[in-house]
Amino acid sequence: VQLQASGGGLVQTGGSLRLSCATSGHTFSSYTVAWFRQAPGKEREFVAGIRWNSRHTSYEDSVKGRFTISRDSAKNTVYLEMNSLKPEDTAVYYCAADRGVIYSSIPDFRAYDWWGQGTQVTVSS
Repeated sequence: VQLQASGGGLVQTGGSLRLSCATSGHTFSSYTVAWFRQAPGKEREFVAGIRWNSRHTSYEDSVKGRFTISRDSAKNTVYLEMNSLKPEDTAVYYCAADRGVIYSSIPDFRAYDWWGQGTQVTVSS
């Protein structure tokens, strides 16, 4: 499964960005797709995840109410809408996908075999 992440950029505090994670030649059906982020000197951190079939979503506490994960089946794409961005949201954002991810493992990066290349999000203060 090839994943293509895009949509990162430079925004000011309070701004918005929408990240996309697309797959080509494949479908996300039966997959869990998640976004992780990694800031310099920090560990990879779960941001949000969505189960494709059920549309069940989960979020890391610090992004709840600001970020929304969604999916478009026609485009085989998962989106991460990020609003009210803060400087601490600055990181490289990665999308990941896999099948058979149990609910308790959605935030665990080790549960995913397929990863996109990452897209940089920078929030200036």
